Amino acid sequence: MTRSLASPHILNIADLRAAARARLPDVVFDYLDGAAEGETTHRDNTSCFDEVMFRPKLAVKIPQPDVSTRVLGTGIALPLILAPIGYSRMLHPRGECAASAGAARAGTGYILSTISGHSLEAVRAENEKVFFQLYLMGGREASEATIDRAAKAGYRALFLTIDTAVAGFREKDFRNGMSQLMGKPLLPKLKYLPNILAHPRWLAGFLRDGGMPHLPNAVAAGGPLRATDVAAALESAAVCWEDLEWIRNLWKGPIVIKGIQTADDARRAVDLGVSAVAVSNHGGRQLDGVPGSLRVLPAVVDAVGEQCEVLFDSGIRRGADILKALCLGAKAVLVGRAYAYGMAAAGDDGVDRAIEILRSDMVRTLKLLGCPTVRALGRGHISMRPGFRAD
Repeated sequence: MTRSLASPHILNIADLRAAARARLPDVVFDYLDGAAEGETTHRDNTSCFDEVMFRPKLAVKIPQPDVSTRVLGTGIALPLILAPIGYSRMLHPRGECAASAGAARAGTGYILSTISGHSLEAVRAENEKVFFQLYLMGGREASEATIDRAAKAGYRALFLTIDTAVAGFREKDFRNGMSQLMGKPLLPKLKYLPNILAHPRWLAGFLRDGGMPHLPNAVAAGGPLRATDVAAALESAAVCWEDLEWIRNLWKGPIVIKGIQTADDARRAVDLGVSAVAVSNHGGRQLDGVPGSLRVLPAVVDAVGEQCEVLFDSGIRRGADILKALCLGAKAVLVGRAYAYGMAAAGDDGVDRAIEILRSDMVRTLKLLGCPTVRALGRGHISMRPGFRAD
């Protein structure tokens, strides 16, 4: 592991965030770190964990807690899966391949985004426990080809994201010149060059990697989608519940609906036969002003009961956050920014360090809770402050 990431230099995910901040130009860091509009939901995603308190069972000896579990028929060594993050190759040339390989080394899974810079076949070669997150870009014919590729490559489940009827308005991206960075003409970039040139290590890697790549997993009649065309492609590819039957006819494995924010939508997904739902507000990057995902989780768990698995996403920064989500009924969590900070700071080493921080947090917290396994966690291990839950 890179010396700069070894303890005591990097103790938590906030330290990895600071390391990423130092390495990346503003336009790239704020793309990773920022969220939509006033970022109200983004802040609530993390702060709401402070409203859930642990209730430990003391004087219990737990030599080595078991943090393994099983999700979508796949055994994983940790109750976390690395979440899909678009444009990961912009954070580091290894991008999605680094995330997939890091998850494999930790014995867990990785979800590849359609908006990725590495091909789904290359990412699958790094890890056998991979899942594919689908955007219906390029029309049905293009999506059918992508689904077929994912099935042939050995992806284990399909995550269908339903909260992107239009791209959220991320004001920092607009101010920092994200669209200019993605485009080819040099002149629009000039205003933003001083900050980019102030980060020579990132710039050297970005240029060696060929700059902003096309998207090899979003292929339409004209070829791979350009990064500059993603916002328009998302808006024209909004997912409806009626699409699920068509997708089910194409994909024979588990299907997960990602982006559930209400009990009503969770019940509708169950009625349509999905294997799991993922409670998520896209990390606060889509509709601003909705509650933090953890507030919604109990209502969704109560609504679906044992009819499907419930996954959780948004706001995870510590291993204790993961355990709180499990106490509230999640089978496992999706971790996004936490590992992406590590990737941006140091590629594969950074991904490994992020996962190790979260794993160590969980093991220590389970011992202090007096709980032998993550599978034994429940609401009896926590208390919620009044008004916490969003029904």
